[in-house]
Amino acid sequence: MDTYYDFTTAKTDLYKGYRGANGQKKSVFFQGERYMLKFQPVKNGIPSNSCISEYLGCHIFQSIGIPAQETLLGIYAGTPVVACKDFENQGKQLMEFAMLKNSLINSSQNGYGTELSDILSAIEDQELIPVQKLKEYFWNMFIVDAFLGNFDRHNGNWGMLVDSNRNEATIAPVYDCGSCLYPKPTDEQISQIVSSEKEINNRIYVFPTSEIKINNTKINYFDFISSLQNEDCTEALKRIAPRIDLSTIYEIVDQTPHLSNIRREFYKMMLQRRKEAIIDYTMRKLTNQ
Repeated sequence: MDTYYDFTTAKTDLYKGYRGANGQKKSVFFQGERYMLKFQPVKNGIPSNSCISEYLGCHIFQSIGIPAQETLLGIYAGTPVVACKDFENQGKQLMEFAMLKNSLINSSQNGYGTELSDILSAIEDQELIPVQKLKEYFWNMFIVDAFLGNFDRHNGNWGMLVDSNRNEATIAPVYDCGSCLYPKPTDEQISQIVSSEKEINNRIYVFPTSEIKINNTKINYFDFISSLQNEDCTEALKRIAPRIDLSTIYEIVDQTPHLSNIRREFYKMMLQRRKEAIIDYTMRKLTNQ
């Protein structure tokens, strides 16, 4: 079982703050490194499980071979948190894709507009990262987000690390995975979901959808990927599918501390079902073409 840390006595970093709307965030120093503590949001008196989703999402991205933010689980003053290691260091600053997109005068939307065609045009027009490299990264991330059921990957939570003194830029590790893996249902609601095939299928084929849109409609992951309508998306699927090792991912889930048994089994079941329904189904469709 992975360690569950108490960050209550960690030294606060008064000179670092973080953006974002989902829950409070606090900068601390822990074991000689700067971390952002993300507190679990509470809505209508019901806490979200986004801290667990953040932790698992980042670890699963890493298991697939995509660099992601390092995360730890724990508590701060009795409240559950996820600690996300700060990757802004050695002169590198995060430039969200929204900021980059907003700087392109040919973009038809503002930086946060998530119309797919506009995002892809911005990737083509930007000059910080080789276009093919950034395009492949975007679609790789999209496929894994589809596998994880991420409903909130937008232009403000992926991007580049920029060193303006050296005029250098690299793609930032994946971060902000708190909207993966169904963070909202309580254990009681999960027990109802797993007993209904209809409820399970709804959470695969109907929702969650992507935050990215086509003609102002959010993309349905299954419909879009299985349609094979986008060649770059299909190529990303072929890259990512062989790298999804469910046994490794199950071990990550099993080693995650402070999970109820029903939630642990729910995560593993939904990951298996999403892989079969979206990833494996489309790969078979490709083979039979």
